[in-house]
Amino acid sequence: MANDNIRYDIAIIGTGPAGISAAITAKVRNKNIILFGTSKVSEKVKKAHKILNYPGLLEVTGEAFYEKLYEHLKMLDIEVTDKKITTVYSMGDYFALQSGSDMYEAKTVILATGVVNSRELPGENEWLGRGVSYCATCDGTFYRDKRVAVIGYNAETFEEVKYLAEIAKEVLYFRIYKNEQDELMNIESAKNIKIITEIPRSLRGEKTNRIIVTDNGEYSVDGIFILRDSIAPDKLVPGLRTDGTHIEVNLNMETSIEGCFACGDIAGRPYQYVKSAGQGNVAALSAVAYLAHM
Repeated sequence: MANDNIRYDIAIIGTGPAGISAAITAKVRNKNIILFGTSKVSEKVKKAHKILNYPGLLEVTGEAFYEKLYEHLKMLDIEVTDKKITTVYSMGDYFALQSGSDMYEAKTVILATGVVNSRELPGENEWLGRGVSYCATCDGTFYRDKRVAVIGYNAETFEEVKYLAEIAKEVLYFRIYKNEQDELMNIESAKNIKIITEIPRSLRGEKTNRIIVTDNGEYSVDGIFILRDSIAPDKLVPGLRTDGTHIEVNLNMETSIEGCFACGDIAGRPYQYVKSAGQGNVAALSAVAYLAHM
């Protein structure tokens, strides 16, 4: 167990304004929390030109707002666990959160993951768990000495590509992002990685292997890893009721699963920082109230 059998009061997934607001409120209410996300906090916030509608912050730049969020976490001694949660399992009176081979436990969960911007590939859901995976660390060992493909939506996914290159016979890397100063992480050190710039448009299965279909041809592999910034909510939390790409919530940010809350962009429009921060606060207070009646 990654957490030495600690069962947290609240696990928060996401380090945008919603997740950070939830973490701040939960910490102030003296709850034992764990905050999952990138240690860089929200790069999306940092890239904003100006924020014009956040009360008290007049025409603040995204970078300045980003720094304030980071400072607030630091002031309250809230650490960010730089882990990607791939699945959240409802276990009845607690939740089990999986990150690669590590598992964490929490009495309640707050989802603040943002929306999945990329569309699901045709065939993706059909073959999920049968040759299609969202986690290289979790399932990489099943493809030792085999041919696999990685569809990566950001530069950070190349770390998982390198890991698979140590196991698999060959890795086909479909890079779905601009090569911005990442230099492909010393690509020459991994001779069995092949970079492919064509964009997949569908997936399909044929007996024991899978086919990636592009406009320029087809690629047959034993397994496919789809690595996005965020995982669709119904895949992240099995059984969760959704409305398209959003999670269904009530005014208390409660989802269809007891003890699970959602806030921010993942809970629906409008996609605005002020709304996300407010919902993060409500989600944390609702989690605190839920804990009081457990």
